[in-house]
Amino acid sequence: MSKLIKLFTNRIFVTILWFALSFFAILKQVLHQHINNYYIYKYTFVNLVHRVNLYIPQPQYFLDTNHYGPLFALVIAPFTLLPDGIGAILWVMVNAWVLYAVVIRLPLTAMQRTAVLLICAHELMTSSFNVQFNPMMAALIALSYILIKRKQDFWAALVIVAGTYIKLYGVVGLAFFFFSEHKIKLILSLLFWGVVLFVLPMPFSSPSFVIQSYYDWYTSLVEKNMQNAGSTMQDICVMGMIRRIFNYPQLSNLLVMLPALILFGLAYLRFNSFKQTSFQLLVLASTLIFTVIFSTGSESPTYIIAFLGVAIWYVNLDRPVTKFEIGLLIFAFIITSLSPSDLFPKYINKTYIKPYALKALPCFVIWLRIVYESLTRDFSRKPVYVGQ
Repeated sequence: MSKLIKLFTNRIFVTILWFALSFFAILKQVLHQHINNYYIYKYTFVNLVHRVNLYIPQPQYFLDTNHYGPLFALVIAPFTLLPDGIGAILWVMVNAWVLYAVVIRLPLTAMQRTAVLLICAHELMTSSFNVQFNPMMAALIALSYILIKRKQDFWAALVIVAGTYIKLYGVVGLAFFFFSEHKIKLILSLLFWGVVLFVLPMPFSSPSFVIQSYYDWYTSLVEKNMQNAGSTMQDICVMGMIRRIFNYPQLSNLLVMLPALILFGLAYLRFNSFKQTSFQLLVLASTLIFTVIFSTGSESPTYIIAFLGVAIWYVNLDRPVTKFEIGLLIFAFIITSLSPSDLFPKYINKTYIKPYALKALPCFVIWLRIVYESLTRDFSRKPVYVGQ
């Protein structure tokens, strides 16, 4: 047992595991030609260049439709120059690398960072299996916090605006605004990057097409939001759980979202804790989880964002960790992370987890626990973690 613990706390082993799981996941998909999401991403850039509506169905190339902003076309652009299979593999591995690079820069000890990587490795594989952008989205949210903490507000603003222009989720980086010691600089930087990144895709297409694309993007998101409630693949969130468990499809999202926003905002009443790293990390964890569990667009691969929050919450707990807290982590790992995989009983997944959106349940419980901790925990009692 001690050898096993030593293995799973070894940074080199965990790093190999992190990248190997994602590599084998995407390799399997490429060999079976199941890279539909990559085609959606690829044609975002192709359509931008040829001034074809970025959000219309193109069944001759891919299934479903694009729901990313025009700026995303420039993110995927370098990969479109490669053969599709190679491009898809590199896309997934770059996503894994970006998230890895951000995790090892979190203000945690080396052992805590290794634990975060280990906790998230399987959930990352789920996202990689679906050739998703979500690992990079999780990285952008966490990076916006890291840069603000490092007093690099100009670059933090770039990350926040870029994330917002790509997938709206990035706007939650503003949750760390109150941790900034240079708020005016941050605001001015947000305005600067807002203009620069809005204009950036225009040389690849035309100003009028890019402007129209933002209108089209808004329309596509509204339509997608209406469709999500009737899908078992999306709406894997708190509202989705309520709709399905209580057979109440007409539930208004606002009835859940407004109380959730109030609970989320209660943490900011702890003004005296704003400079405590342990408090900041708790807000980061809350933000990452909140972004997913209260979004009707959440699907199974989106949960790498929330699971990064779960991992940060766990490693940031006061020591010794209680049995209840260990139980919550195990609950999340089994139901949220393992349930879509072959390691989990398919009958239970198909009969209970997927139909009732129960993948969201452990993250919701942990998020409520985080809300409680943010109001009651003594953040001055423990030393501030210092990045190493």
